[in-house]
Amino acid sequence: MQKKAVFFDIDGTLWDIDNHIPNSTREAIRLLRLNGHLAFINSGRCRAYIRHPDLLSLDFDGIVSGCGTMIEYQGETIFCELIDRPFLESTIRLIRSYGFRPILEGPEFLYMDDEEFAGDFYGEKVKREMGEHLRSIEGEWGHWDVCKFSCATVDADTDACFKALEKDFDFMVHNAAVVEIVPKGHHKGTGIGKVCELLGMDIADTIAFGDSVNDLGMLQSAGYSVVMGNGADAAKEQADYVTAPLSEDGIWKACRHLGLC
Repeated sequence: MQKKAVFFDIDGTLWDIDNHIPNSTREAIRLLRLNGHLAFINSGRCRAYIRHPDLLSLDFDGIVSGCGTMIEYQGETIFCELIDRPFLESTIRLIRSYGFRPILEGPEFLYMDDEEFAGDFYGEKVKREMGEHLRSIEGEWGHWDVCKFSCATVDADTDACFKALEKDFDFMVHNAAVVEIVPKGHHKGTGIGKVCELLGMDIADTIAFGDSVNDLGMLQSAGYSVVMGNGADAAKEQADYVTAPLSEDGIWKACRHLGLC
């Protein structure tokens, strides 16, 4: 079988809401690598937010993070595109003027100001999980390394802000309260294309596993797309194959179906 590069979304694909990874998923990834294929995480999360030891224990060949803005292969960073700092300064001021509360996301740190997220569930979760890898936006003003950012948008003027940013950024609206903002032209699918370019592979020899609308870019870009049975209908419409849900050994069953393991 031709060597494949296989890309996995994290949430809803590799693990569930409680960060549980099925043993069958672990075995599928181990065997597909043993059979000469490459396994990558492909996440909208920035690299600073991909640190959970259970996730990294799967021993991936590489990590595509930050919606394709950063790529690691065999432990080395082979691509990283940061937002220009002076431009980011003006962008932060702009989005705050519309009521957005930003969390900046980079290779090593997340940046968030406590006073903007006092009592906020997501803000508290970020503080618990990031520990020493969380820094203050104001405290590090102008010295950030950032690939993308997310914003809390409750009571914000989202339409006006999107219009002001649309020339330079793309948006992924998760719900009425949260939006991801990514430099224009970057998404999980461009990350797959960049991996192929850097490793000299044909994109036809790639397989993407995902579950949600923020996976559409990679599902459409990969040579073959698999969507979890627990996935969103919009993602399933883009799939070449819909497997079982995550909790019912979906990755294992798809890998067996495709002859990867």
